[in-house]
Amino acid sequence: MNVRTVLVFTAILCGIAWTSADDDPSAIPATEETYPTNSSEARSRARLLHELVHGTLQIMHRDFFDEDNAHAIPSASLEDVFHEMADRFQVKMKWLIVNTDVVNVDHEAKTKFEEDAVKALAAGKPFVEQTTEGLYRFVGPIRLGSQCLKCHVKRRTDNRDRTAGLVITMPLNDRSSISASSVD
Repeated sequence: MNVRTVLVFTAILCGIAWTSADDDPSAIPATEETYPTNSSEARSRARLLHELVHGTLQIMHRDFFDEDNAHAIPSASLEDVFHEMADRFQVKMKWLIVNTDVVNVDHEAKTKFEEDAVKALAAGKPFVEQTTEGLYRFVGPIRLGSQCLKCHVKRRTDNRDRTAGLVITMPLNDRSSISASSVD
């Protein structure tokens, strides 16, 4: 089974799950009992979400970005998904500039954690995470291939891949979480 088939299947399952939730308001996971109970569970969810978004973005760019007929920017289109995730699941997501031009000032690092994450991702770390009082934060890299650079790195001197980041923040059910941070 190729990556495209897996992503299409995942999208169909997510659509079915969201449709089911729309049909049954009690199925919408919007309470503390659905929050991850520890950092390990939050990490698993964040890594899954990161991979889903990263893979979807790559497919959208490959299959749907028509230079002669561009109506939407895929990463901007995904921000609609981010808003829905925040509204329905209290999971906040945002893009983070790592080693590209500033295309949107909202994507600049705003906190010390985000600044540290930018440095770690630029150094090649696979992810950065932090657990603080009631919150789990995860930042994973988003690869920007050569086809992305015409917008993201205007004055480039080469076509090597660049990196952006995806910040995922979610509440923890365990309000007594011990503060921790990792770049492993």
